[in-house]
Amino acid sequence: MTHDKGQLVSVNIGGVREVEHNGRVVRTGIFKSPTPETQRVSGDRIGDDVQADTAAHGGPDKAIYAYASEDYDWWATQIDRDVEPGLFGENLTTRGIDVSAAQVGERWRIGSATLEVSEPRIPCFKLGLRTEVARIQQLFSAADRPGAYLRIIEPGHLTVGDDIERVPAAESSITVSDFAAIDHRNRGDADRLLAVPRVSTAWRAWVEKTLANDRS
Repeated sequence: MTHDKGQLVSVNIGGVREVEHNGRVVRTGIFKSPTPETQRVSGDRIGDDVQADTAAHGGPDKAIYAYASEDYDWWATQIDRDVEPGLFGENLTTRGIDVSAAQVGERWRIGSATLEVSEPRIPCFKLGLRTEVARIQQLFSAADRPGAYLRIIEPGHLTVGDDIERVPAAESSITVSDFAAIDHRNRGDADRLLAVPRVSTAWRAWVEKTLANDRS
């Protein structure tokens, strides 16, 4: 079987910052910067990267976030600011892979690690803090370019320049773009997620709640 391949063009990590928002101070880990150093991925983290809000980010189903440089090329024509790796808070910036067309459950072999696509990124107000672009949360949701969260299946090491080998999902699935669209505007299709074996427990609970609300 021939697998699609791409390349890892940037690895981005960061710590926690305190930023003022609407008169209060919020803690965020969205400020990621490129590093040339090899990073170990294991458990639910990459290297020394830190997530501030572990209820919304991080954990085994959202251990690593990936975004495509091709999508950044598109954003450069849409927003009035420079784009660079890590702008959207991703850990891995790729080239040669349509990340938003990746399917839940497909696996990526990068360096000595194996990662698995788990879900799309659903933006929050902190994307605006990072980008300083007005209405970026709404623009991001409408763009159908959500990027992909990844689980760590096999720990290992990765570094800039590594090839990315994609292994298709073994079972029925959904792209992260279609997944995000269900959350943003197609909630009547929420039950589609229940047919995807690798959808997380948290999202399955969301589907059940959404369907219950529709019935009430």
